[in-house]
Amino acid sequence: MRMRRLKWAHDFLEQQPHLIKEPETMKGKWKQLLNKETLHVEIGCGKGDYWVQMGKRYSESGWIGIEKNESAAALAMRNYVNQGEESHMRFIYGDAATITEWFAPKEVDVIHLNFSDPWPKTRNHKRRLSHAGFLTKYKQILNSEGQIIMKTDNSDLFEFSLLQFQNEGFCLAEVSVDFRRVAHEEDVITEYERRFMEKGQPIYRAVFQLRQQGSLD
Repeated sequence: MRMRRLKWAHDFLEQQPHLIKEPETMKGKWKQLLNKETLHVEIGCGKGDYWVQMGKRYSESGWIGIEKNESAAALAMRNYVNQGEESHMRFIYGDAATITEWFAPKEVDVIHLNFSDPWPKTRNHKRRLSHAGFLTKYKQILNSEGQIIMKTDNSDLFEFSLLQFQNEGFCLAEVSVDFRRVAHEEDVITEYERRFMEKGQPIYRAVFQLRQQGSLD
């Protein structure tokens, strides 16, 4: 479902001091800016529930939210402002297709892909955030021991992603086809995710790591 355009979104975003308008100027400097040793980046963070809640829960790390839809980005920033702005969190309104211009090689420790748009039509699969075209970019900015954590309610997207990650040199560190069948206090449940849980739909989750040279995995 396409999000309704919010007329106030543009002006609101322009007024936000924690929105980085020229992220390319911060390339290689994010940890210094946030004064943190570990950097988490959520790509396609939508209305920002996960980014905001996880950032507040794990304040020992830096957290960057990225969203390319202007209205969703405005809602994410409003959520962030309403819950109290944090110095270890920043936001980028932009398309992750240019993510290598924003982050230096090996600068990111964890990338989060939460309930990304499944782009169900085959001709649009290249737009999926877990498509090989994006994974090649993530490999550049992710450190050698970094992780990509993916959650989705879409089984087709999950199956597609498992193969894409494998083909791009990632190994599977963790996987679950029903992540919420047991409690996971370490991972916040957003309102969006709870809708699927209440319908009895499984949540698929996987953690990927770059395959080290010499690995037989």
